[in-house]
Amino acid sequence: MPAYSYIAKSFKGETKSGVLEAKDEHELVKILHGQGFVLIKVKTADKKKGTKDIKINIPFLNRVKLSEKILFTRNLRVMISAGISLSRSLRILALQSRSEKFANVLTEITEKINKGKGFAEALSCHPDVFSDLFFSMVKVGEESGTLEEVLDNLTCQMEREQTLRSNVIGALIYPAVIIVAMTAIGFLMLIMIVPQLANTFEDMGADLPATTQFIINFGNFLATKWFLFILGMIVSSWIFQIFLKTAAGKKMMSAFLLKVPVISTLVKKINSAYIVRTLSSLTASGVPIIRALEIISDAVGNFYFKESIIEAIKKVEKGSKLSEALKPYQNIYPFMVIQMLEVGEESGQTSEVLAKLADFFEEEVAMTTKNLSAVIEPVLMLVVGGAVGFFAISMIQPMYSMLQYIE
Repeated sequence: MPAYSYIAKSFKGETKSGVLEAKDEHELVKILHGQGFVLIKVKTADKKKGTKDIKINIPFLNRVKLSEKILFTRNLRVMISAGISLSRSLRILALQSRSEKFANVLTEITEKINKGKGFAEALSCHPDVFSDLFFSMVKVGEESGTLEEVLDNLTCQMEREQTLRSNVIGALIYPAVIIVAMTAIGFLMLIMIVPQLANTFEDMGADLPATTQFIINFGNFLATKWFLFILGMIVSSWIFQIFLKTAAGKKMMSAFLLKVPVISTLVKKINSAYIVRTLSSLTASGVPIIRALEIISDAVGNFYFKESIIEAIKKVEKGSKLSEALKPYQNIYPFMVIQMLEVGEESGQTSEVLAKLADFFEEEVAMTTKNLSAVIEPVLMLVVGGAVGFFAISMIQPMYSMLQYIE
């Protein structure tokens, strides 16, 4: 078995280092966990070649789930309110974490705090785990002595975000299953049935329409060179994803989503709900309006909503109210957003008004996503019917031609 040189931390803050033999890195983690330690750093130990760092960086697999961060934030608030010190709370939560990466991150944060760094400063060293929103709110909570309240606001914020994601994903499951099933059945027909019909047509010397010839050629291609088709799909998907990461790609996709019937309404409500909820949480925690808008502009995904926030920052810096700065963008923001912002600014209760507005939009999104299947179902039926009709007509038309020739 390979030998590993490691550094680990116990929940008491003790540092342990040495060399252990284990089947792999995962077994080493289990051995140390059984001894009450969390693995911090590991290297392969080789007497001849020295040590070699092990680096595994697969973003999708190493990503810390939102549910994990919600559980952490909620439990941290409870521990702090119970009078447990921050460093001890973090050590306990690191040991309880199901994610190895998150446990290591929390342990590193604990080390920095024990060395005299602030909680927010330690969080800022891990931007891939803790967002600017999380960091900024914790910083304000630390400085104002309201960390417990800030953690409560963060928990509510992330829970709302998770609910919003779940509603959208749930609405997309049904059409995704239908599309996958339709695609699979179509491929099976092209590979197994079409070649047999093509042989029949060839034996009878039938003149084939262009659509029939296209289906036969495509079916033969899939039957003999299916690996090229799969490779082409993978490469095309990869190129498309790269394009979507460019400014032009983001702008094109954002424009498309804002023009598709039904989907455009949902996109507007989802983005509006996220913006007003985040702005409410940040301002309620004491984050200045300009900094709050900067955080939102970095986090929001839609190009046009991001553009509206960036332009609003410039106007607010010059003394304009946020409601006035967003008025030119009433084509993407529901009218209620501008109206309620004005009410909040006039009454001095912007964060409270925005929180209620976010509740309203999130309920609207939930209702829309519940009814989305009923809207998508007839569209899918038309698509499936069109595909089946095209295939049936293309393959049956030569048969009718042959029957007329026989008569």
